[in-house]
Amino acid sequence: MALHGLLLHQQLLLLLIISAVRAGPQSNSNCERKCGNVEIRYPFGTSWGCYLDESFHINCDNISGIPKPVLGNSNIEVLNISLEDGELLVSTPLTRRCFNNVSSLSQTQSIYSKFPISDRKNKFIAVGCDIIAYVRDSSGIYASPCISSCDSNSSVVEGHCFGKGCCQTTIPPGVVNFVVDIDVSYDMESYYNSCVFAFVVKKEEFHSPSSDLQNLQNKSTVPVVLDLTIANKTCGEACKANNSECYKLPNRPGYLCKCSSGFEGNAYIDNGCTDINECEGSNPCHQYQICNNTNGGYNCTCWKGYEPIHEENGKGDRTVLTGCQRIQGNQLMKTSIIALCISVSLLILLLGGSWIYWGLKRRKHLKIKEKFFQQNGGLLLKQRVSNHESSMTTKIFTAEELKKATNNYDESRVLGHGGYGTVYKGVLSDNKVVAIKKSKIGDQSQIEQFINEVIVLTQINHRNVVKLFGCCLETEVPLLVYEFITNGTLCDHIHDKGRSSLLSWEKRLKITTETAEALAYLHSATSMPIIHRDIKTANILLDDNYTAKVADFGASRLVPLDQTQLTTLVQGTLGYLDPEYLQTSNLTEKSDVYSFGVVMAELLTGKKALSFDRPEIDRNLATSFVSAIKEDRLLQIVEVHIVNDGNIEQLTEVANLAKRCLRLRGDDRPSMKEVAAELERLKKMEKKPSENTDVYANKTEYLLSATSKSFDIDVGTGGSTSTTAEYDSMNDQLLKLVDNGR
Repeated sequence: MALHGLLLHQQLLLLLIISAVRAGPQSNSNCERKCGNVEIRYPFGTSWGCYLDESFHINCDNISGIPKPVLGNSNIEVLNISLEDGELLVSTPLTRRCFNNVSSLSQTQSIYSKFPISDRKNKFIAVGCDIIAYVRDSSGIYASPCISSCDSNSSVVEGHCFGKGCCQTTIPPGVVNFVVDIDVSYDMESYYNSCVFAFVVKKEEFHSPSSDLQNLQNKSTVPVVLDLTIANKTCGEACKANNSECYKLPNRPGYLCKCSSGFEGNAYIDNGCTDINECEGSNPCHQYQICNNTNGGYNCTCWKGYEPIHEENGKGDRTVLTGCQRIQGNQLMKTSIIALCISVSLLILLLGGSWIYWGLKRRKHLKIKEKFFQQNGGLLLKQRVSNHESSMTTKIFTAEELKKATNNYDESRVLGHGGYGTVYKGVLSDNKVVAIKKSKIGDQSQIEQFINEVIVLTQINHRNVVKLFGCCLETEVPLLVYEFITNGTLCDHIHDKGRSSLLSWEKRLKITTETAEALAYLHSATSMPIIHRDIKTANILLDDNYTAKVADFGASRLVPLDQTQLTTLVQGTLGYLDPEYLQTSNLTEKSDVYSFGVVMAELLTGKKALSFDRPEIDRNLATSFVSAIKEDRLLQIVEVHIVNDGNIEQLTEVANLAKRCLRLRGDDRPSMKEVAAELERLKKMEKKPSENTDVYANKTEYLLSATSKSFDIDVGTGGSTSTTAEYDSMNDQLLKLVDNGR
């Protein structure tokens, strides 16, 4: 338990660390923005979450009692931060070598940071006689030597630093880390009781070697300017403010962020760049002009009754030179007429341009609609309708109608996701509630399924089949508009514990009978027989009165009158799929009969057609159901709450009918017309209460005496025998296919 708790604690800590890393540093109001006299502005910060990355970490050292900002974990003291100039002023020890009669004492100037030394703002200086000083960068190259020679320190010339007692040179661009060293030309006795110096320093801080020499004896540090750069972030990651931009200075690695022209502030934080009001304070415009501030700039307009004064500038252009002058009499009228003419011309130009624009836009829109019509199978639909000698009686909806009906296809309107698209709830302009099926985007293989569903549904007019109201082909993906069925799918009612208890045997038998009647209609009453090919509880919808509605005809096929079967690519849902069709690819009406048999078994047992959560022997409902019927175990597998002392005979006969539908050979199965007639007869069967109210105590005896004959007649028809071994063998093959596709 202790080990488990430790592991849990470590996992929680890891999650917190990952969350912190993902959140990333950012500027916020809880960050300390001052250390001593130095203002700490983002991207710099003194604590995690307050700076952009480790390069911008400022350690506010308060050990001595006086806060001192230090760059990162170094000893480089920060004196000032200027984001506008892109500079960082720091203080570093200078390099000195002092000698006495025993040894030399030395102090070395060095900087180790991620910011380059500014070659524009610093210089390298060496002071002393007969010395060679140099800046050594991190790669070990002597980047910038400086040689000074003289007889003694007294020979240093006032105001000069050109090699006699003092030398200076520039800093190479791009140097990041550096160390300043001094080599002396003679033995240490020549420098007895004296010091020599070398250092990188801000240009303005060192003027005359003679006057500053004494100061150097007492000075321990000098100011150095570093160039700020963003090296390990993208421009979008660093420059977060609107109205900001990245810019790069010559010979400087990385880039900086700055507010765009006309804006000021901190370009590294959200909303950090604000508009500069150029009209505040002194008026930047000419006399008789009004300053108007704009976002990022300003403009000037003349007072009312004044006009701008123009003068040729020699290039043919006119520019305002002296401001504005009062408009006099006729000039005012002339100006008004010119302004009116210009306004009318602009209005005509605007109207003409708008007319041309909307005409071109309408033409483009019509072309897009025509493109989508062809892309969504419009030509195929025309061809199919012509081939079947049928006509479209459904409404053609516009894209705007269906977009408005679904609130622009809002996620809250989704009713479900099928194999061929998504179904939305929609409300038309006449307040009629509909279901709108939207085909999958970019899946051209689904277009034929979509057109197929339209063709099939135009052949159907049955109260137990979902009614098609219309379609839309002018959108990116095709759309179908159905009647809205209010009570969800049969699958939801069977497998939801709360709903299943409300689904009585009478309701189940009613749903079974209505579904069978719809399938019998499809197989034998339409102008051309229709095989649904995907019968399952998820494709049977229920209204508030538990009336069954067969839906989803995307996989359905029309069978020519001169054919009894079709050879097709196998389609359907595992668990409901006809084993004979799965093995031979020969689709017949009896394939729907098998799938309907699985639906009947599902209604009787409340079990899913296929479940890998059950033992392997019970994984396939069709197989386990047939075995249970053969072994006289009906009341062991049927849902308990649907059984009462008056419906056992009905349950038994419905179970036998389902068993006949689940025969492996299609020729041995009854037709849907026979199934529908038998279910209608059973539905009208008079209930016969059992003399013994304890149904379950006597169920075995009842089954042995009353149902053995009815079970026996399911073995075969017309001399054909379907043995248990044969059934198990074929279903073993089916289960292997299921396992392989799992």
